[in-house]
Amino acid sequence: MTFQPVVPLGGLNGWIFLQRTAEVQQETYSNSGLIARETEDFRSRIGEVQTAEALVADRILLKVALGAFGLSEDIDNKFFIQTVLSEGATDDGSLANKLADKRYLEFAKAFGFGEERAPLTSEPGFADTIVNAYETRSFEEAVGEQDENMRLALGLERELGTIAERSVSNDTKWFSIMGNPPLRAVFETTFSLPSSFGTLPIDQQLETLKDRAQSILGSDDVSNFSNEEALDDLTNKFLLNAQVQAFQAAQGGSAALTLLQNIPRLNLV
Repeated sequence: MTFQPVVPLGGLNGWIFLQRTAEVQQETYSNSGLIARETEDFRSRIGEVQTAEALVADRILLKVALGAFGLSEDIDNKFFIQTVLSEGATDDGSLANKLADKRYLEFAKAFGFGEERAPLTSEPGFADTIVNAYETRSFEEAVGEQDENMRLALGLERELGTIAERSVSNDTKWFSIMGNPPLRAVFETTFSLPSSFGTLPIDQQLETLKDRAQSILGSDDVSNFSNEEALDDLTNKFLLNAQVQAFQAAQGGSAALTLLQNIPRLNLV
């Protein structure tokens, strides 16, 4: 039986609890039941996989591979995933390079199918790298089954930190955020953007995000999120706004005032 993460509270109080217990909970989760069997199987057999077709044909290996990149929902989209992998990541015209969601590009790069050299599946350390990522994201998904906002908060440092440290323009970093569904969800919630926001022209979305970041976070420079203090500030604002929005939706606007009067006092400005 697989251990189920404990998330007894929502919002900021729940986040404090999860931060304190996440390391122990994730270790317990990774060592339990199905997860342990899947990762052991992946480690023992992935080195034999030399083509995208072979990976897609093996559901257990594919589950771990996709889960390592937060793409678990694509487990049944076999033709699509095989195309992403087989076309590789070096050709600008490949499917992975064309997709707005750059998790697919990272996925294709990691396995190295469709390149002139041999795939990376039998390289030393490859299996451990994928398994570690799978265990982390799988735990986050399990947390998300109880509270989706906690899942997003758990992955924020990893996802946003990677983008923040890239040697590209600030606008390119924002486009990467927009192309990453979990990060987009965090910023849209933090900035109280409507569900229709994603239908706006891409340049208008960019300017709106930058304007809101400057106004609400004090800066539109994505590089700032490599700083722990800036990341904590974003996380707190995200969870607070998500909690307020949930109360508003469930009980009407008066619930927001009640919530704000009862949450812990935090330095959110």
